Amino acid sequence: MDGTKDSRWRQVGRIMNMNNIVGAYNILFVCIDSLRYDVAEEEQNRGGTPVLNRYGKWRRCEAPGNFTYPSHQAMFAGFLPIDAGIKNMKQREKLFFSEDIGMGRKAPEGAFCFRGATFVEGLEKEGYETFCIGGLSFFDQRTDIGKVMPSYFMHSFWNPSFGPKVRESAKNQIDLAAKKISGVPEEQLLMMYINISAIHYPNYFYVEGAKKDSVESHGAALRYVDAQLERLFHAFHEKGDTFVICCSDHGTCYGEDGYLYHGFNHPIVNTVPYKHFIL
Repeated sequence: MDGTKDSRWRQVGRIMNMNNIVGAYNILFVCIDSLRYDVAEEEQNRGGTPVLNRYGKWRRCEAPGNFTYPSHQAMFAGFLPIDAGIKNMKQREKLFFSEDIGMGRKAPEGAFCFRGATFVEGLEKEGYETFCIGGLSFFDQRTDIGKVMPSYFMHSFWNPSFGPKVRESAKNQIDLAAKKISGVPEEQLLMMYINISAIHYPNYFYVEGAKKDSVESHGAALRYVDAQLERLFHAFHEKGDTFVICCSDHGTCYGEDGYLYHGFNHPIVNTVPYKHFIL
């Protein structure tokens, strides 16, 4: 579906009006964990990600955190990545806004004002059935800290085959996602979050013969993920009109300026790809 032609896809100026989305569309939030903006843009421009390319170009954004846990806590509270170059917080596009927080407690134009600790809880209050399909250990439910973010959802799933050490992790995650989507009644609105782990270290095994992670294996992992997303988007298309948020939570370094991986502030870590679109 071309969202610009849908009467419910209305914008306030350049800002998406989420009040026309919530209650009318299913919502899919895909976080491609650790995906760098520069690699995402390169693969986009060279045609390495044909599935994602169908839904517009990546926006160059700043991450709300420099590793998975703080970034996700911010995103689930409605603070998604912000367009690079924004210097006034009131100019940032917000899709979800807590009724209990700052800025005069008045929702920015176009934002859906939610009730609850997270926008996931807010959507549940609006009648959505919510699902989480974890990837990294922060979603594995095996430890106290690994239970925190899965607890935000009505249904949460994780098993070792979803983790970054498994080459087929994205396939395994999307296999389960498609199964769960098919089990939701047609009339029931669905919100699903998926923490795609394949880009996160280790990713060297996506390049034949490689012994360590690199920008090259990062790109190869992204091409693998893109091919898997075809089935996920198809499953939601079959379910009904769906609004998709797709982004990274942070980037990761491979030796640039002496930095390795993430958990610190560096332009590569702080700069992430983001897009949202209608299926």
